[in-house]
Amino acid sequence: MVKYGLDYTRCRWILPLLLGIGVIFGIIALAGRGWLESQTLPYVHQASLWESCTRSEQGGEWNCQSLMDYAWGRAAAATYLVGFILLVICFALAIIAFAIDTLRFNFIRGIGGLLFVAAVFSIMGLVIYPVKFSTEIEMTGINMFSWAYGFGWTTAIMEICLGFFFCCLPNYEDQILGNVKPTYFYSSP
Repeated sequence: MVKYGLDYTRCRWILPLLLGIGVIFGIIALAGRGWLESQTLPYVHQASLWESCTRSEQGGEWNCQSLMDYAWGRAAAATYLVGFILLVICFALAIIAFAIDTLRFNFIRGIGGLLFVAAVFSIMGLVIYPVKFSTEIEMTGINMFSWAYGFGWTTAIMEICLGFFFCCLPNYEDQILGNVKPTYFYSSP
């Protein structure tokens, strides 16, 4: 990307595209029912960020209890949701920043800083949830934190990595804009 500059049409939208993928992963984590699931048969426990569902070992209907009745459930949901909203704001700002012909590199560094703040909120929610869930909710059988919880961690890791990219990109401003004179290693005899 640095070699060809951000005007190179295939490279210009890589960072906003990765932010968009992070937004999709965040939506999957928020809507997914697989934050916690039973690991072995019979499947008697399933939980999302919003509710915990159990059923008897013989099968039957799922009995769901809202996690919003607990203070830690509200805290986990709120902090993860704030991190997700900040990620969506960063995605919108990145689209605006890369759509303008002349890049504002301080603006791009600000997006990186906001991504770090989003990562902090997301990680807070991702840590509160399993710690308090395993101590406050009675679990039967062997349970595991599952795919939707993994999508939440993937979103947080993407926020951190993309924050570094957005913060470090202005360091290569001259190379990106083509203001650096090329150096040749060939010398004439």
